[in-house]
Amino acid sequence: MFMLTKPKDVPGKSWPAILIGLFVAFGGVLYGYDTGTISGILAMKYWLRQFSTETNGELTSSQDSLIVSILSAGTFFGALTAAPFGDLLGRRWGLMVSTGLVFNFGVILQTASTSQPLFIAGRFFAGYGVGLVSALIPMYQSETSPKWIRGTVVGAYQLAITIGLFLAAIVNNSTKDREDSGSYRIPIAVQFLWSIILVVGLFFLPETPRYLIKTDRYDEAAKSLAKLRRLPVDHPAVLEELNEVQANHLYEMSLGKATYIDCFKGTLGKRLLTGCLLQSLQQLTGVNFIFYYGTQYFTRAGFQNPFIIQVITNSVNVVSTFPGLLLVEKLGRRGLLLMGAIGMCVCQFIVASVGTASSTSDLPSQRASIAFVCLYIFFFASSWGPVAWVVTGELFPLKARAKCLSMTTASNWLLNWAIAYATPYMVNEDHANLQSKVFFVWGSFCFVCIAFVYFMIYETKGLTLEQVDELYGTVSQAWKSKTFHPQVHFADVDHTGERKLSLVDMANNQERKRSVQHEEAAHATEKI
Repeated sequence: MFMLTKPKDVPGKSWPAILIGLFVAFGGVLYGYDTGTISGILAMKYWLRQFSTETNGELTSSQDSLIVSILSAGTFFGALTAAPFGDLLGRRWGLMVSTGLVFNFGVILQTASTSQPLFIAGRFFAGYGVGLVSALIPMYQSETSPKWIRGTVVGAYQLAITIGLFLAAIVNNSTKDREDSGSYRIPIAVQFLWSIILVVGLFFLPETPRYLIKTDRYDEAAKSLAKLRRLPVDHPAVLEELNEVQANHLYEMSLGKATYIDCFKGTLGKRLLTGCLLQSLQQLTGVNFIFYYGTQYFTRAGFQNPFIIQVITNSVNVVSTFPGLLLVEKLGRRGLLLMGAIGMCVCQFIVASVGTASSTSDLPSQRASIAFVCLYIFFFASSWGPVAWVVTGELFPLKARAKCLSMTTASNWLLNWAIAYATPYMVNEDHANLQSKVFFVWGSFCFVCIAFVYFMIYETKGLTLEQVDELYGTVSQAWKSKTFHPQVHFADVDHTGERKLSLVDMANNQERKRSVQHEEAAHATEKI
């Protein structure tokens, strides 16, 4: 029912690639945990006494903004740097260096800090490492996963993010009442464990076959794919898949190398715009308002047990991701994103209306707000959370994948930073003082998401990464993408006569050839 059983016509084993993709998704715990930790730390009494520079023992709005948003600033630059990391070091080694060196350096600085400057520097470098990882993981997963379950595997990255957020809420709640530096150092230092697990595991994993093809290492690519599919290196299925990847790459390279300027031209530019807008809108739905500032917001709004509420919202976030992983291959990318956008829009407007119309001491209103916040998180976690990473991981051709994915991920972090920086000014009493009205802002962006999905998101369910190139080359409107059927076999392309043809012309040529061959075969059968 949910397409979690390997199709009968797919040779070899799929579980190795699936397990590898799911393990690599563990890197999302770094992202989620680091993001979630700060929400609780900023509300801890000991941390405020130690790090506050104000006589009242609180943070100013500017300090609050800087401490939270500096992580996102680091991730923005880290995501942009992911392209040279992924192309020069490889997907696997790029991940190991990003996690083992860059991220851990930031964690060391934060753990050792006793004042704001060193703490802020540590958050920047940790963010830089998270930015690198957040672009490289979906790339690694997309390039190794079988097409029939690629969406679920890549979506598991978001599941790992939600688990990281949940673990951060648990650890924060456990240490919040400590009257020593362990109150904040323990939650921060736990991150060493997540990075060690990922780096050690990566030592035993293969490089992606597509990266090896990109760097002209065909024999190594064959060994890698054979290991992923549990087939002999010379098995016809391995050779067929590799030849198609290589032929597609050669066709793309025959049209010119992918410089950063080329990424903004033609259908590649359309795909880049789609990916950047998708990642930006994912942030503008307001989910990180809840996870960055949730504890502080619920405290100021008069909610009882704000730390417990944060644990509840994170629990909902984790559990709700599973339906998304099951449905992404059933409903497809378009259907799931559209459903999620509509659900989020309705919930945000209800939360805004209830919060605006009632007093902060009204217990039934508080409960209604929490219920619809949880329902909103359900719609986000089952749709826009995982599917945004799935879609961007599938959009781009091999020659430009690292560059384009780095820019789409950077878009996510740029908006993440902007929201983290602007939120205190939007909700604090001494500034805009929107309070619950801020949910009207997020709800409006969710409404924009509905139109965006209909007009911009192509359905890529069940296609290989190479067939996605043909989809964008032959279908001009997103709402027509569901009727697309692949026609081009890049391995059958005439190297001398068809290299410069458009994908539409190439598809027509190959369709004519197949029709002629079919007619000749039928005619020969009649003669016999």
